[in-house]
Amino acid sequence: MRITKKLIVVGTGVVALVAGGGAAAFAATTAAAPKVTAEKAMEIAHKAVPGAWVSELDYDRRGTRPDTWEIELTKGSVRHEVDVDAATGKVTEHGTKQADDDRDGDDD
Repeated sequence: MRITKKLIVVGTGVVALVAGGGAAAFAATTAAAPKVTAEKAMEIAHKAVPGAWVSELDYDRRGTRPDTWEIELTKGSVRHEVDVDAATGKVTEHGTKQADDDRDGDDD
């Protein structure tokens, strides 16, 4: 009989732990919105690469490091990858690479 009671108490503790962990995970996913909007981040990226078009936009929550908008722009045959700090609006990285002419993977 004692074993059954211990299992019930342990089971209740596990449920409470899981429920508490779920609340913490929910709180982490509902963090405040970035100060710099997606539209503003794209404007900043366009100033860094005038005449380019945005091909990709991602918001990256980086934990202890500042959150960042990662924006990929294409201008001619060059792909620019621009990172914009989501709090300050400053460009933190700007790299380039040759754009793929064959995006679908066929070698026709």
